[in-house]
Amino acid sequence: MDVLYVDTLTYAQGTMYIVASDEGLVYIGTPNVSFDEVEVWAKKPFKGYCFEEHKVKLQPYIKQLTAYFNGELTEFDLPIHVKGTPFQLAVWDALKELPYGATATYSDIAHRIGNPKAVRAVGSAIGANPILAIIPCHRVIGKNGKLTGFRSGLAMKEFLLELERV
Repeated sequence: MDVLYVDTLTYAQGTMYIVASDEGLVYIGTPNVSFDEVEVWAKKPFKGYCFEEHKVKLQPYIKQLTAYFNGELTEFDLPIHVKGTPFQLAVWDALKELPYGATATYSDIAHRIGNPKAVRAVGSAIGANPILAIIPCHRVIGKNGKLTGFRSGLAMKEFLLELERV
């Protein structure tokens, strides 16, 4: 049976679950939410996997995320192992191209992936992003410049954007 390795990361805003496979990081949980969230999420992309707490395997991820949350890291070099539809993967790749401290609109992302009419679908793909901060969906804002939905809540989105203000 395949394994997903789990540990927790504690930082100024609280605690979150971090999950990785042997190939890379697969999930960063919502701050201060129970492990149930991880189990529910993993049922689709990682059906049949079991969970194992493993601090050593998760240490490189926790180290970089901690440095990021402390304002000491602006670019991640961690392996990731995300599963999604081809459309979701295209959106997530476009998000990874957004520079630290920059923002874009949902329309901007739709244009970047060559599908300018898919603004709502882009929003859905962003909402399904399993890796908070590393796939920087927090950098996507509304066309009017206002903060819009975020899996981890608008307070977390605001925290991440403020952290990246240069």
